[in-house]
Amino acid sequence: MPAASPLTLDLTADSVAITQAICDVPSVSGDESLLADLIEQALAGASHLEVIRDGDTIVARTNLGRERRVVIAGHIDTVPINENLPTRFETEDGVEYLWGRGTVDMKAGVAVQLKLALELTDPIVDLTWMWYDNEEVASSLNGLGRLSRNRPDLFAGDFAILGEPSNGQVEGGCNGTLRAEVWTTGLRAHSARSWVGENAIHKLAPALAKLAEYQAETVEVDGLAYREGLNAVLVSGGIAGNVIPDEAVLTVNYRFAPSRSVAEASAFVTEFFDGFEVAIVDSAEGARPGLDDPLAQQFVRAVGAEARPKYGWTDVARFSALGIPAVNFGPGDPLKAHADDERVDVPQIVHTEVALRAWLTGATA
Repeated sequence: MPAASPLTLDLTADSVAITQAICDVPSVSGDESLLADLIEQALAGASHLEVIRDGDTIVARTNLGRERRVVIAGHIDTVPINENLPTRFETEDGVEYLWGRGTVDMKAGVAVQLKLALELTDPIVDLTWMWYDNEEVASSLNGLGRLSRNRPDLFAGDFAILGEPSNGQVEGGCNGTLRAEVWTTGLRAHSARSWVGENAIHKLAPALAKLAEYQAETVEVDGLAYREGLNAVLVSGGIAGNVIPDEAVLTVNYRFAPSRSVAEASAFVTEFFDGFEVAIVDSAEGARPGLDDPLAQQFVRAVGAEARPKYGWTDVARFSALGIPAVNFGPGDPLKAHADDERVDVPQIVHTEVALRAWLTGATA
């Protein structure tokens, strides 16, 4: 069972200790209130910050009259716990790791942000920090989306950083995503007399064969190469073990480069499955990397990183849709996100903190 949650959150501790503390406060999507309370309380006495709460989303911002404003955000929820709390430290191949749910996705990044939010009273840009709920579930519940509807004024900014795990490197933009359902229909019959029926599942064979042969593109966008993917993710159909099915559905996920719009991606998928009934059931626009912005270029240089593409969808797309260049920058290997052996490289937490502080204070990274 997870350890008892602390009554207070000490943001003067080092970022590794803060990571452990907030990971040991369970905050599965929909149950973030305690952690949101602790964050709000920890920042309440900071005279340089205006603290705002919307549900279980906490915003803290400076109002120093700087020429430019940067928004830095991270989600505080996690996927369900699976006997991987409380956290623990282990060393593997000479590297120290902090194990446990949320260490990678994405409380290590949040911990760095919280420490710097309290510490940096005189940054070179004005800062809006956002820690939001319900990122790991349906988009309609996303705290960042809710905040943008309730308080669009808080999204004023020239550049945005999302603390998603990126191995301490800068990942620009993100792929778009959509899910489509490919339908087939047939004629129900007893399987002992299958010749009088028409098998809807069998009719999916050409679609599956075409998918298996498809070679996804790699598309260059603003100097970054985004790998696409078109894959079957679910097949459903059938009534009983002795009945020829009269309906079958193939669910397909298309991850597309941010140079394509949802409309263009939808048209591609519909044309790809020409001859089948196709319905687009869910979609989200991607985000161009925005690395042509001088502030973004300065950030990449300052943190000593090489810009890379983000293959998965993240909330940078929400900022991109508002015309704000946005990147992903946080500790942790994305391949360990949601894994039962989720663990973050401790030196990456420290690196991310040092690099972000250096940029926000104008020091050399």
